[in-house]
Amino acid sequence: MMPFFTEEWGNPSSSYRFGARAKAAVNQAREHLAKLVGADATEVVFTSCATEANNAAINSALLADPTKRHVVTSRVEHSSVLHYCEELVQRGYEVTFLPVSREGELDLTKLEQAIRPDTAVVSIMWANNETGVISPVRDIGKICARHRVLFHCDSVQAVGKIAIDFASTPVQFLSLSGHKIGAPKGVGALLVREGVPYRPLIIGGKQETGRRGGTESVPLIVGLGEACRVASERSVSKWEKVARLRDELENRLLAAVPDAYINGSGLPRMPNTVNFGVRGVDSDTFLTYCDRNEICISSGSACMESAITPSHVILAMTQNHERSSEAVRVSLGISSSQADIDVLLTHLIKFLAITH
Repeated sequence: MMPFFTEEWGNPSSSYRFGARAKAAVNQAREHLAKLVGADATEVVFTSCATEANNAAINSALLADPTKRHVVTSRVEHSSVLHYCEELVQRGYEVTFLPVSREGELDLTKLEQAIRPDTAVVSIMWANNETGVISPVRDIGKICARHRVLFHCDSVQAVGKIAIDFASTPVQFLSLSGHKIGAPKGVGALLVREGVPYRPLIIGGKQETGRRGGTESVPLIVGLGEACRVASERSVSKWEKVARLRDELENRLLAAVPDAYINGSGLPRMPNTVNFGVRGVDSDTFLTYCDRNEICISSGSACMESAITPSHVILAMTQNHERSSEAVRVSLGISSSQADIDVLLTHLIKFLAITH
């Protein structure tokens, strides 16, 4: 990224040579991203983040056919979808917020029943950002196709960790975020299926082939492209190792703490996500204790009002405010180690000894 912060300062939309070099770098990043997710480079629209991509996808679906003023989503979506849909309700649109089971599973029969003649788009995430529970994306896509409804999928948690092939997946819009795969914060992308009518969220110049106005942030896009290249070349065994570490953490946690439980454990999940609770233990206090001991975990999404707040995801799953207040999310990564989970479990046991 560094050359594009310093000497390579050209505008990729300009015709002079500095601009041409910047444009070439952006296009290369586009190719790297497309390869990672099995898409065509022409389907990639760079954004400032996945929040923008999520908003842009739903906005486009609604503008593409003004007669369709209904959206279907779930209660456990990311705040960038939930809050946007809540805003749509204030504007006179109708939104169906589907419930999930205690483990976080979406009822596909209820989803299909929720689709109406005036439904513009179904927006369901590929994998939940708090529990790691994976949605049956292909099945959802088939349901949408049967009803000729657009399908938007927030794939932020899934990209780079599990196999995604946009070309063969029945989805029209796919969102992703840079910082979840090692790229800098402040850059993301929206994949728009070739042939799907698209209306931009940000109106301006003709950047991104007219799909997103505004001068491109070349250094950040270059960083995203490089992160995608690295992720494409990473062996699947790397994430299998993370999954084994996740399982070990959960097994040791349940063995050491009788009142502990795992949220979403009965469903397919991402290899890096653990969401647990300990009965009677408020997560806020434990998170503060962990922070003092240089352990970085959370109770929900950092995109909510506060990272320390009862989880809306666990509340939707359990219908229990106490359980949502007990939720702790642990995210593992390629660099996570046995020593890391040893430290976490040691401090959890110390914390329980002090508070109980």
